[in-house]
Amino acid sequence: MDHIQFALSTGQSAGTFFHDIRFVHQALPNLGVEDIRIHTETGDLKLKSPVFINAMTGGGGRQTEKLNALLAYAAKETGIAMAVGSQMAALRDPEERASYQIVRKVNPEGFIIGNLGSEASLKQAEEAIEMIEANALQIHLNVIQELTMPEGDRDFKGALERIEEIAEKVKVPVIVKETGFGISREAAEKLASTKIAAIDVSGYGGTNFAAIENERRARKLSYFQEWGVPTAAAIIEVKKAFPQTVLASGGIQNALDMVKAFALGANAAGLAGSFLKTAIEHGEKQLITDIETLKEDLGMMMTALGAKDIADLEDCPLIISGELYHYLLLRGYDPAAFANRKKN
Repeated sequence: MDHIQFALSTGQSAGTFFHDIRFVHQALPNLGVEDIRIHTETGDLKLKSPVFINAMTGGGGRQTEKLNALLAYAAKETGIAMAVGSQMAALRDPEERASYQIVRKVNPEGFIIGNLGSEASLKQAEEAIEMIEANALQIHLNVIQELTMPEGDRDFKGALERIEEIAEKVKVPVIVKETGFGISREAAEKLASTKIAAIDVSGYGGTNFAAIENERRARKLSYFQEWGVPTAAAIIEVKKAFPQTVLASGGIQNALDMVKAFALGANAAGLAGSFLKTAIEHGEKQLITDIETLKEDLGMMMTALGAKDIADLEDCPLIISGELYHYLLLRGYDPAAFANRKKN
């Protein structure tokens, strides 16, 4: 509950670099709104929608049980996937299981994603999957959060080997995600050697867990509060190094951010902070409305860009400027290549 309250109070840092991207307008898109397919290819994940509710809650007793029930109902009504927060609390304390299991109870046919940290063993991963009948499992990387957390971990050895074993032996697809500090090309190259199905870049610019954990510290580690790979840059980095599904999250606020993420190469986008704020302040009816509005706005922009489906957005020319342009140049990417794509 501390995390939820501080997430709402600290807000999002808005350093995603999405503001440095502008589309080249297509005056002859040659299609109509009715031609748009809001569908995406996500390999073994088989997501039905390119938008999903990303990991936030669970393990906070009755309060998070009620919040997860609300989120699960919204996911059910809109046909999107939902990830739960870290299930480690329930593995340590069986009384916390209800705050996660409510998601499957409310949405029995939905696509539910389990969640554990990279310290988890194969046995714990199997138990977490069974707990909520998960369709997939997120393994989150949260070095900066743990280092900032007063009671957090200080040893991160063996994470890649544990991920590799879990991905090979569990019966559902495995997603590796960050927790708001982004995944670089170097990390994605290491993960590409495993059998994971997807990487969620979870870049800098959204809910800042260093800022949240600093609220819980007597001596703040301020140097971690602007740490990380911004989301737009992280998508490009991961796409270059990882041949499977790329998921975008980290400060995605609206359909325009989503369209930009898809144009950079993401296959689907997860929202957490903005959905959490709506759920708590306005309830499930407004959250459902917001999700449907996201889909509608996505279709409108895809029409304007002449992109019949999500994959077509990767052919749309766009102009990269500002900090993202500078970042890409220094990392060896060619920003001009994005501006001169051949649009069919």
